Amino acid sequence: MQVWIGVHLPLLSLEVFRPKWSPDAGAGLVVFDHERVVSLDEAARVVGARPGMRRGGVLTMSPDAHLCERDPAREHDTTIALATGLMQFSPQVAPASENTVLIDVSASLRLFGGVRALLRAMKRIAEAIGVTATFGVAPTGEGAWLLARRGGGRALSQRSLLRALSALPVALLPPARKYADWFTGIGCQTVGELMRLPRAGLKKRCGVALLELLDRAAGGAPEVHEWLELPPTFAARIEMPDRIENAEACLFAARRLIVQMTGWLVNQQLAIVRLSVVLEHERGRAAIEPTTIDIALAEPTWREDHLVRLLRERLARVDLAAAVIAIGIEARDVQAAAPESDSLFPEPGGSPADHARLMELLVARLGAENVLRPAPVADHRPEIAARWVPLADPAKWASPPADTPRPIWLLEERVKLLMRAHRPFYGTPLRMVSPGERVEAGWFDGELVTRDYFVAESDDAVCYWIYRERVGSRDDEEARWYLHGLFG
Repeated sequence: MQVWIGVHLPLLSLEVFRPKWSPDAGAGLVVFDHERVVSLDEAARVVGARPGMRRGGVLTMSPDAHLCERDPAREHDTTIALATGLMQFSPQVAPASENTVLIDVSASLRLFGGVRALLRAMKRIAEAIGVTATFGVAPTGEGAWLLARRGGGRALSQRSLLRALSALPVALLPPARKYADWFTGIGCQTVGELMRLPRAGLKKRCGVALLELLDRAAGGAPEVHEWLELPPTFAARIEMPDRIENAEACLFAARRLIVQMTGWLVNQQLAIVRLSVVLEHERGRAAIEPTTIDIALAEPTWREDHLVRLLRERLARVDLAAAVIAIGIEARDVQAAAPESDSLFPEPGGSPADHARLMELLVARLGAENVLRPAPVADHRPEIAARWVPLADPAKWASPPADTPRPIWLLEERVKLLMRAHRPFYGTPLRMVSPGERVEAGWFDGELVTRDYFVAESDDAVCYWIYRERVGSRDDEEARWYLHGLFG
């Protein structure tokens, strides 16, 4: 079964996010194309503005209305951005006319849980891009285009598609618009009435383009689409609608770029390893160096939610040198995406990828200098051997020796223990629960240590790592005990 989804971006939706205007302003938003109204909101319609009206007429009706001129380049860029983001649901994505994107999801329905789940996911993508879209679902691409242009609708069977098409206005068909007066004169208002007209006479009067469109929309003729082709590398940039003083406020625009990058990664079957986020400041004579945020991932990923979380944590730790006027994202390093695990049972405690994502999130939130891993040095002295380096440090990963019990946590300053009844005391008397580990080292660098280490347990079942300094020739002196480490 063929299933197409058409996603249409109304002009009004594209203009809402222009600077210095809010949908709650109340004065109304009007979009012009060559001095005539092509789109308007309800507030402008209430005061009397209508499609086709000239600029002077609108200003007479509502002097405070916000007037915008169409920007075809901006509309095209937004449509391509949406199409790129939607490529995570299907590789067959085709930008269509009048700010509409067509997606063939026939092979993706089971993977994403059906049409309803797909529509919810696509709506979330459109919201991340920053637009409000209408969705049409049909067995043909032209049918989905018409339903999306009309305001949305679903027709999954041939019969329901013909019924939905019959109710559409004739003016919705691009080839019929220049004959609008003639159709009105003969009383033909809907596509259903148009389909009942004699084909020979309609072809002679309006040409073949109109009939071919109807045949393709109804499934009676093959469709040819030009699929969107993405570049081999990804770099995207977006101008901010206004100056942004707070780095965290940049996340909305940055998420739009991450959504596009996610679609590009899925389409290319790649996973991101390292990316750069560039926050641009003033240009020109008072230019300020951009703020660059480099994000290196321990585990390659293509998941939007994880990338957004990482960027949110990094932005929270950025102090801006000046207001942000534009944001750019570039994929610095990618690799082939690894297939999902095909094991029947999930790995206990999560997969290595889950662990890597957790570590990345901790590094982004706490800073690389505060997330450490062990990299022991080959030395018998615990304070020398216990070395910790940042998670991304290339130092060789190693584990403490496993033949003797040693704690991970060592005290920076050892604590001298009291002696009571010939036993070391730390809150309570300590009882030895392990054989001794003798350490004699440091003679070669002048830092000689001679110690006997033990695991000691207190009365409340807490384990400590303590040692006794060897007295040597001073056997008559009382042994000195120190607390050196703690067990978790």
